[in-house]
Amino acid sequence: MKITFIFIAILWVDSLNRVYRVHRELEQAKNMAGMAAVAGSERLEVQARRFYSERNMYLTGFTLFLSLVLNRTYTMVLEKLRMQAELKQLRGERSGNDKTIGKLEQAGDMGEISRLREELRKRDRDIEVLKKQSDGLSAEYKRLGDQFHVSDGTPKKKV
Repeated sequence: MKITFIFIAILWVDSLNRVYRVHRELEQAKNMAGMAAVAGSERLEVQARRFYSERNMYLTGFTLFLSLVLNRTYTMVLEKLRMQAELKQLRGERSGNDKTIGKLEQAGDMGEISRLREELRKRDRDIEVLKKQSDGLSAEYKRLGDQFHVSDGTPKKKV
């Protein structure tokens, strides 16, 4: 992008030089008009070169301006995408682009909050599993306690 910008800038400077050169040539022709009459075809040729050089100057200038606008727009879009990925990461959401997440994590360990949230989710799941196991073991203990006598280990009579 920068190479293109530099190339267009060089073309614009060249067109400015051509406009200046043609303008100077036209002024010389006007100054010489007092001494001798300038032929019509020579004057038309100078006017045509002036038109083409000015046209090229305006075209390259406009292209240079548009390249600046395009570069700024590109930068703003990249910044917006980076900020959106950072926001998703801070919220703990997963985005489809793992490369962006990796780059953001390298840029200052911004994924610490989402990593800690993930650890909390894992611990909550572990606690739920332990509660279920505890409930299951407690129910089994009660069932076996109701089924057998403590003193001799014989089964109780079902009533």
